[in-house]
Amino acid sequence: MKRFLYGIDFGTTNSALAIYDEESKEIRSTIIIPSLIYFYHQPNTENAQNYVVGEEAITAYLNDDMKGRFIKSVKQILSRSSFTETRIHNKKYNASDLVAIILKELKTRADLFIGQDCRKAVIGRPVFFDDDNVQKDTLAQTRLSKAAEIAGFVDVRYQFEPIGAAFAYEKTLAKKENVLVADLGGGTTDFTYLVLDPEKVGSRERKNDMMANGGIYVGGDSFDSAFMWDKGTPYFGKHTQYEATPGKVLTVPKSLFANICSWEQMNFFNGLRIKKDIEDYYFFSGKNPQFKNLITLIEHNLGYSVFQSIEKTKITLTNADSSMFSYHKMDIKIEEEISLGVYEEVIAKDVARIANYLDEFMLQNSIDPENIDSLFLTGGTSMMGSIQKLFKNRFPHVNLNSGDNFKSVAKGLAYSGYLFED
Repeated sequence: MKRFLYGIDFGTTNSALAIYDEESKEIRSTIIIPSLIYFYHQPNTENAQNYVVGEEAITAYLNDDMKGRFIKSVKQILSRSSFTETRIHNKKYNASDLVAIILKELKTRADLFIGQDCRKAVIGRPVFFDDDNVQKDTLAQTRLSKAAEIAGFVDVRYQFEPIGAAFAYEKTLAKKENVLVADLGGGTTDFTYLVLDPEKVGSRERKNDMMANGGIYVGGDSFDSAFMWDKGTPYFGKHTQYEATPGKVLTVPKSLFANICSWEQMNFFNGLRIKKDIEDYYFFSGKNPQFKNLITLIEHNLGYSVFQSIEKTKITLTNADSSMFSYHKMDIKIEEEISLGVYEEVIAKDVARIANYLDEFMLQNSIDPENIDSLFLTGGTSMMGSIQKLFKNRFPHVNLNSGDNFKSVAKGLAYSGYLFED
């Protein structure tokens, strides 16, 4: 029986698994799925598994008239101590249970490809799950380890995601280089500064090559939330006014709209009291049609489909000067042209946070820009124009390189088999 190792990049937006043949020392295949889970509205009594994962989750969500539970960005709850569990169809799911569903789906597909049960894996993790917070980081790592166990992995090691990306890049080099790696995903932005040497590929001892690691809890989801707040929420009544008492006009609390800027906050609307408050605001606003859009969004679980439109707008703007923010479902109608300049203004604060952290990272680790031979950017968010400009402006003398933004980390993790040579 052949020996295999899986390199797993469990991501906020997408997750990937690279199948590494330990005998031929080659990547046999790489599997990518969206990090999505959909629990059907009506449980299937004949089948214990009442959910689907990945691409099928989107299809099922739409075919089920968006009435079930749609879960995205599950990676972000790993470090949230406030999240203990959620109940779906009278069954409790904690953070590890939800993550395990995605890891198990990847494992099942990979096992089918190789024709055997592989229980050995190197799983990636961000440098910091939630900024530089040791307690939250420990909680997230514990939950991720439990998820791997539930998914069926027995022999597991963990590697920082940007190091995984670096090892994938190392395979392409002709000579030794000092490399700054930036891994910009959906949830986090991570940096690693290290020495890469094509002659050391697969070597056991690499600790001395790792010169600095760091990360910040800002990523593509942050950009989407900022866009929703700035450009989306006005269509859902953010500026709605209502008559609290005769002659006293107030504006609906903005806290309502903060809770539609990320999927984790959507449960905020489940309480009876908040639902009644929303109905009162609608009535006392004279039944404002835009505020009615908020009620439609909540009642029909349309959050993910709105963020699909935001994502489409963002992706278009990676290669175009303008894009249409377009959304038409039920009575909600959005059709607004967004220029690249306007989009860059919307995400400017988050890009500035990344830039400031990068400066701090360089300073704290005494990294001289002149000593950097090359930059390697990976992750879907790295394709954004503002991010490209950031690195080109900071390091005008350094070559900017990128690999497969969705496979690089998983492949590099699969090349990290040396971690098992304790």
